[in-house]
Amino acid sequence: MVLFITGTCHRTCWYCPLSRMRKGHDDVYANEKKISSPDEAIAVAHLMSAMGTGITGGEPLDRRDRVVEYARALKEHFGPDHHIHLYTGTAPSDEDLFALVGLVDEIRLHPPYEEWESILESEFIKSAKQAKELGFDIGIEVPALPGLEKLKPALPYLDFLNINELEWGETNADEMRSRGMEPEDGVHNAVMHAREWAEELRRCEKVHWCSSVFKDSVQLRKRLIRIAENTARPFDEITDDGTVVYGLIEREDNTIPELIRELGDEGYEMTPDGIETAWWILTENAGILDGKKSIIERYPNRGFIVEVTPV
Repeated sequence: MVLFITGTCHRTCWYCPLSRMRKGHDDVYANEKKISSPDEAIAVAHLMSAMGTGITGGEPLDRRDRVVEYARALKEHFGPDHHIHLYTGTAPSDEDLFALVGLVDEIRLHPPYEEWESILESEFIKSAKQAKELGFDIGIEVPALPGLEKLKPALPYLDFLNINELEWGETNADEMRSRGMEPEDGVHNAVMHAREWAEELRRCEKVHWCSSVFKDSVQLRKRLIRIAENTARPFDEITDDGTVVYGLIEREDNTIPELIRELGDEGYEMTPDGIETAWWILTENAGILDGKKSIIERYPNRGFIVEVTPV
C-alpha cells in the first residue's frame, strides 16, 4: 500500500512530479483514497491484501508524529512482518531515527540534486551510518538526472541505491522545458535521455533501476488486481489491467425488470446509478430490456470510471 502522509514539503525540487491536487496540501491518502485515520489506512490495506506499506509525501518527516501514529497502527494490526519503508528528502536526525525504531523497517533517502556532488560531506551519509547502527535498511532513491554518477561514492554506506526514471508531470513541465528536456514519447511520462543519464551508475552493485513503464503499467496494475479480487461482486468481470466491467441499466421508474430479478441477489445490485449486473446480460438481452443501457469499466471498489460504452 502507498501511504501518502502529507503533501507539504519544505523543499522546492524543480523535478518533483507531485500533482497539483496533492502538492502543498496537508492531506493523507491510502493508495488513491483520501483518509483521515489509521483505521481507514488499515481498511485499505485489507482491500488489497497488502503485505507492506510505503510511506511517502511531500515530506513525511515534516509530520513525524503522524508517521509514527500510522506506522504503529499498521504494525500492531498486521504484525511485525508487515514491511514499512519510508521516503524522505531530509537527513533524519537522531531524534527522528529513534522515534521510528521498530515501526519503520527501511528508509529511502532522497538527497536533493544540489547535494549530489558533495554527498560524502552531507548530513545524509552521517544519517545513513546512524540508521544502519540502529538496524534500519538504508538506501538512496532518486530520479534519473544528469550527474547521477556523483552518488557512486555513497554506495559503501548503503544497502541499495534506487534510480527512478525521470517523469514528466503537470507541476514540473515548465521547469523541464526550461532545461531543454522533453517527453520520450506521447504515451508514457518518461523523459528523454533519462536512461542514458543512469547508464554508468546502473552497472554498479546495489543499484536498481525502476522504469516509468514498470511503475505505471506493472506496480499500479498489480495493486488494482489485488483490490479487484477482494472487492469484485459475483457479476463483475476483472480485466487483465485490474479494472472491473459490468452492465448498468438506468430506468426512470427505477423498477427492476423480471429478467434481472430472476438472477437473484448475486446477479444484480441496485445502486444510486441504476441497476448494475453482468455486462453480457445487457448485450444478450438488449432488445427486451427497457431503459438506457451501458457497459461500465472502472477502477475497483467504486474507483474512477475508465470507459462507458452504450449498448
